[in-house]
Amino acid sequence: MTDHSDVIRLTTALRQAAAVCDHRCGALLAGSRAWGQAAAGAAIEPVAPDQVLWIGDAAPAGYRTLAPAQARQVLGSEVDALVFDAWAGFDLEALGASAGAVRAGGMLLLIAPPLADWPRWPDPERRRITVHPHPPEAVGGRYLARLARIAACDPGVVVVAEGTALPEPPAVPANPPAAAAESPPFRTADQRLAVAAIERVATGHRRRPAVLTADRGRGKSAALGIAAGRLLHQPRQILVTAPRLEAVEPVFRHAAEQLPEPERGHALLRSGAGSLTFVPPDELLRHPREADLLLVDEAAAIPTPILERLLARYARIAFSTTIHGYEGTGRGFALRFGRVLERITPGWRPVQLETPVRWAADDPLERLLFRALLLDAAPAPEEALAGLDRAAVDAGSGDDECRLEPLDRDRLAGDEPLLRQLFGLLVSAHYRTSPLDLRHLLDGPNITVWVARYRGQVAATALIAREGGFDAAMAHAVWMGERRPRGHLLPETLAAHLGLEAAPCLTAARVMRIAVHPAVQRRGLGHRLLAAIAASAQEVGVDYLGTSFGVTPELLDFWEGAGYRPVRLGARPGAASTARSVLLLRPLSARGERLAAAARGRFLGELPHQFADPLRDVEPHLAARLLGAGGASGPDAADHGDLVAFARGRRPFEDSPGAIWRLALAGLTAPGQVRLTPAERDALVLKVIQKRSWGECAEQLGLTGRAQVDALLRAAVARLLSAAPADGRPSGAA
Repeated sequence: MTDHSDVIRLTTALRQAAAVCDHRCGALLAGSRAWGQAAAGAAIEPVAPDQVLWIGDAAPAGYRTLAPAQARQVLGSEVDALVFDAWAGFDLEALGASAGAVRAGGMLLLIAPPLADWPRWPDPERRRITVHPHPPEAVGGRYLARLARIAACDPGVVVVAEGTALPEPPAVPANPPAAAAESPPFRTADQRLAVAAIERVATGHRRRPAVLTADRGRGKSAALGIAAGRLLHQPRQILVTAPRLEAVEPVFRHAAEQLPEPERGHALLRSGAGSLTFVPPDELLRHPREADLLLVDEAAAIPTPILERLLARYARIAFSTTIHGYEGTGRGFALRFGRVLERITPGWRPVQLETPVRWAADDPLERLLFRALLLDAAPAPEEALAGLDRAAVDAGSGDDECRLEPLDRDRLAGDEPLLRQLFGLLVSAHYRTSPLDLRHLLDGPNITVWVARYRGQVAATALIAREGGFDAAMAHAVWMGERRPRGHLLPETLAAHLGLEAAPCLTAARVMRIAVHPAVQRRGLGHRLLAAIAASAQEVGVDYLGTSFGVTPELLDFWEGAGYRPVRLGARPGAASTARSVLLLRPLSARGERLAAAARGRFLGELPHQFADPLRDVEPHLAARLLGAGGASGPDAADHGDLVAFARGRRPFEDSPGAIWRLALAGLTAPGQVRLTPAERDALVLKVIQKRSWGECAEQLGLTGRAQVDALLRAAVARLLSAAPADGRPSGAA
């Protein structure tokens, strides 16, 4: 048996060797739960209790303990030892969030089952991955098998197995690298340059934002805080936004350290007449505030449309993001947002922080975590896809050079280059792809992974989830709102929100994610991949396909081009994206056709009324886009005189709102010939369909007041009337 005193000697030697090089060390304690927890307790005995963090349960008395779901609370803090108890649930995001708190010379202890047993171990985390009616046992063990292989051979971690001899402790380097000195408050020269760049944003020319990128542990949040604190020596109003308040706690802490007598409140720091205030991104868009500077932290975890609106709204703005993060990624951010910056603010300044603050470069523990969580996964090189033109795409799976097919997930888990390319593409395309998504795609019991490969390189991928297929009793319970079977978004939404009781009885396939490599976009590959998925689903009797996402006109164009049609728009914007989710369907069977037609009819029938209440703040161009296939009946002959009197005379709007509403709805929903200007279209949506106040309409349209809005409405009605037949109904509008 392994003696705990030997564990203490080994882990102490590990920490001493790491400290000499300003590195961190890791040890995996593989064995029974009781042994692993006791061994971890012994290993942390030499460490001061206030410098230890235990993630899990059953920690020895006197140590700070957090459940995996609370791991984000440690962001910005530092510890000498982190114990991560996988027996409490191997939460990849919790590991990624908490491991960054380990400082140089510190140690990560991972308590786990024996490596050979780990893939079959009943991990409590499986509850987050399974879907109804699959039991937790149906969740695969591919990810844990991969992790066990990595841990067994990675030099960045020492495996201590119960009942086996201890490995030899590492030798202490004789000539450790010398660290470059930097004067306070800066820890590195990179950090000093980043602070200077932020200060130039606040004091120099307008419309020249700075964009800070760094891996974790490089001090970018500290740089935001130091810059804010130094700037608050003058009476400035500084705003900071991020996906969560706890993410910017280091910003507030470092800002306070630069001030003589700061006053700290919830989400607020005051210094004299100046202040630093946290405002969530969605709140900042709904209720803009004046500011001398806006700081955007963890920008990669915020959707690009939100960042674009903030960029247009604030003349002095600095962005900061993690390149390889457990939540979001700077790689995708650079691809998506770089083009926006070039278009709106071509004078923007990129600033990259490369030198770690809490540990030295080439840290073994950082390398291990990057590999285990695929934090540094990257898409295929652009040059490898250079020959993939539209002809090769159209050839599809019949061409050996361009293959579209579902993947065997057992083979995928064992093919590290393929897995890295596939996951790297998902990360670059979706702003909130996280390590938990890696476990879902490898182990989810209802998941199929599709891929398009060109000469072996991943050009596109899609994740498909099987849903529905319930009996009539379950379908009725879902329709009544009494049951919400986990992992069945499409049938639950159709039954509970659209009132289609039979929907859960049909079988569905939901496109959870789809990503096309930036180098080969707009060549039809995404539509070709969706067509292959549809053909395969139809062969096995799936009734319909569906998808749901934060709606934008561009995404609607893509999905409608693939044969999908919207059937529901969410009543409330998403907390993170501020965009409403839209659900689209594509029928595959006769039953699916009937279901999709019923869903579409209910959607279009309710949509005009929803735009006057729960959806009244939807952007007018998007509202018009969604109304575009409604085919409303329009005004009758009795309305014609009222409309003429409004459009060509001086009759007030308030005297004929019903007739104008019927004409506007018909004009906005009929496909055809009437060409409204964008301003006329938006005026009809804002005032007539959404029934907003005159002042709100003027503000949204960039006009001075009611008179100008009224003139736009009269022009729009006149244009629709000019194309209307005798009964007053317009033949179409766009």
